[in-house]
Amino acid sequence: MARRFILENKHQPLLAYPQFLRRMMRCTIAALVLLTGTLFLGCVGYHFIENQAWIDALLNSVLVMTGIGLENGLNTFNGKVFTIGFSLLSPIVFYSILAILFTPLIHRFLHSFHLDK
Repeated sequence: MARRFILENKHQPLLAYPQFLRRMMRCTIAALVLLTGTLFLGCVGYHFIENQAWIDALLNSVLVMTGIGLENGLNTFNGKVFTIGFSLLSPIVFYSILAILFTPLIHRFLHSFHLDK
């Protein structure tokens, strides 16, 4: 079993810089996959539930995810229910992305305090 995202413990040495950059790259890719998947879910939902063009569906997905609101009004009950669910999902995704991106940085910073002098 690969241990790709397990961080080193306080008894292990600080990760070498090239390996740290690889860890950051993996976390960045994971965050981008999560963001892209959520935007794709929003686009598909608005396109098929509200019958919006793909570009309008993408615009509404981005606007709902950022908390700005909708560009186009909603016409159907299902579209309104979808928007409620998507609006509740968006902050969870946002904070998950922040956690994925900042965990290696904060861990490296805190791990440096535990190094033997």
